[in-house]
Amino acid sequence: MGLALVHGRARAGIRAPAVKVEVHLGGGLPSMSIVGLPEAAVREAKDRVRAAIQCAQYEFPARRITVNLAPADLPKGGGRFDLPIALGILAASGQVPVEALRDWEFVGELGLTGELRAVDGVLPAALAVAGAGRGLVVPAGNGAEAALASDVEVRTARTLLEVCALLGGTKPLPVAVAPPQRPVPGPDMREVRGQAQARRALEIAAAGGHHLLLVGPPGCGKTLLASRLPGLLPDAAEAEALETAAVLSISGRGLDPTRWRTRPFRSPHHTASAVALVGGGNEPRPGEISLAHNGVLFLDELPEWDRRALEVLREPLESGTVTISRAARQSEFPARFQLVAAMNPCPCGWAGDVSGRCRCSSEAIARYRARISGPLLDRIDLHVDVPRLPPAALRPDAPQGETSAAIRVRVDAARARQHARAGTLNARLDQTATARHCRLVPADQALLERAIESLHLSARAMHRILRVARTIADLDGSADIGSRHLTEALGYRGVDAAQAPTA
Repeated sequence: MGLALVHGRARAGIRAPAVKVEVHLGGGLPSMSIVGLPEAAVREAKDRVRAAIQCAQYEFPARRITVNLAPADLPKGGGRFDLPIALGILAASGQVPVEALRDWEFVGELGLTGELRAVDGVLPAALAVAGAGRGLVVPAGNGAEAALASDVEVRTARTLLEVCALLGGTKPLPVAVAPPQRPVPGPDMREVRGQAQARRALEIAAAGGHHLLLVGPPGCGKTLLASRLPGLLPDAAEAEALETAAVLSISGRGLDPTRWRTRPFRSPHHTASAVALVGGGNEPRPGEISLAHNGVLFLDELPEWDRRALEVLREPLESGTVTISRAARQSEFPARFQLVAAMNPCPCGWAGDVSGRCRCSSEAIARYRARISGPLLDRIDLHVDVPRLPPAALRPDAPQGETSAAIRVRVDAARARQHARAGTLNARLDQTATARHCRLVPADQALLERAIESLHLSARAMHRILRVARTIADLDGSADIGSRHLTEALGYRGVDAAQAPTA
């Protein structure tokens, strides 16, 4: 009777919970069963494992083999348990030393020839193994990704035979090495001509982490402006970048280890469903808002989106996380993104343009804007009108705008003030911290209250105005919020003013 224990990792959302692969060889007719809530791909592992062991010139035991994946109430899916199961069978039958398995964890899918194939979700597994104090063995195709977790010893193998050689002490496996970073230059703000107010709003959004809505006619540069926001954000810290990379690792879209520090910019089409935005599926996968974690989510043609899809954004905009519940499991994904939305001012797109070409009625404009709910607009801090530029401003010899690098200097300084004062960005201040750090003098407080009454704004909008004013003061290097900071912040609620009821 043989018994072996091998350590592996499951995938549950962005987490990688530990799984003990227990293999028991008993008497009876030759058979193999896998228990512990395995899904179809895991149940099929017995055929892959048998062929891989035999092709590696090892003996597949003619015994009653029972494989238990503990804990039993955690669903297990994918081919990631092939390698631990094969090693458990070899150890239980005495073909590799059991003691050598104690210091390692194993993840990998086996081909019929014993080849190790890459699996998804390796980076979360590597980060979890680092806290367990063991090393990790992964397929060669996952080595660069797993090496991003710098606190764990990661070894790579191409075949089952190479892993057995490591356990037998005859040949060490190569250490996984993270590839050098390959920064790709992004769009620069100097390419944006004119649009002084929109440029200013982008700087404020980058400095305080605020959400932004751009309203303007077709071709005025809304998409051009939105694509420049990532270039204004500071470089992601290692913890931020690893969390973002971990989401991409489990998404099934693949992770480029040479660009893991690049902040994401996601721009889904307006026909995307609610599931595409927040994530879902029988085996929950992250959606666009999680893929934009620590980066920018750009929603163009906002009124053209399905209203049910937009409404699912309301909770993640506040909490920074999204929870997907299914009958058998519940998965939580991070979703701390900056929203940049763009829309036309009316159905034809030309309301308010100096050309006067708009023929939309006031009722048509009201219906068009009503496609976006008030609670969603309430959560967007900055509303900016982007007018059409005169042709002379678009000439090749027209003056270029300020560069992204120059703006980033001011953004970095403003963010440093925020972290020194409250430990977080202004947009993420809770109600208590907002009251503490966004105080106004009595005259400015009275001005804010009059504006809230006249624009029919909510308490949430009032707090967001205060946080924007705090960010403007930080960009100005001011310790206190002044009247000019407050009035500028109030000027960024234009859509609220347009939708306010008339007397």
